[in-house]
Amino acid sequence: MEPKYKRILLKLSGEALAGDKKFGLNYDVITDICRSIKKCADLGVQIGIVVGGGNFWRGRESGGMDRTRADHMGMLATTINALAIADVLESLGVEVRVQTAITMQQVAEPYIRNRAIRHLEKHRVVIFGCGTGNPFFSTDTAAALRAVEIEAEVFFKATMVDGVYDKDPHRYPDAVKYETLTYSEVLAKGLAVMDSTAATLCKDNGMSMLVFNMERPDNIYDAIMGQDVGTLIKEN
Repeated sequence: MEPKYKRILLKLSGEALAGDKKFGLNYDVITDICRSIKKCADLGVQIGIVVGGGNFWRGRESGGMDRTRADHMGMLATTINALAIADVLESLGVEVRVQTAITMQQVAEPYIRNRAIRHLEKHRVVIFGCGTGNPFFSTDTAAALRAVEIEAEVFFKATMVDGVYDKDPHRYPDAVKYETLTYSEVLAKGLAVMDSTAATLCKDNGMSMLVFNMERPDNIYDAIMGQDVGTLIKEN
């Protein structure tokens, strides 16, 4: 079977990398995720990854700290995660490049769009750290931005639930899952799948998004193969 998509942007939450530990890095979990990514890369799929930093730092829970400084700390947390994922992928034989939106040349390449696309064309997985490099923007917005910039066919958002619901399925047993949505509906209903900036960016640039559960890592592979996974969001 041929993959449905040739170039994707995958957003991984930092919390997903912690597994049951809820903090830090769980290498068993990361290895399972990376094995699924490798299966996709072995099919020739070009993969960009944006990773969050919530397993180390959540700026919105930083109390009275200056928001800009708190967000910069979060960007550094994403870099730790990006390097961890790169290390595991490389141990599995996958060629990887890490690019960061804040310059730290001893650690990673600076983010340069054309260089990132060239890496993808050479079938290197590219991991984008530091979000957008600006405070007040979430890593969801960074993922939407990178998806548009690298001309991905789809934005995969791997979460801790198996799609988008009308309310929190962990708290409400009667929550109803959506099979498909438009970004206009996401914004109008105030659904908590992503922040409004990310949703608007995807909407305005015609970027489709697939939201699915990361607790089963092979959902990444299944989604790339076009199987019915999660909730598809796109503007009609």
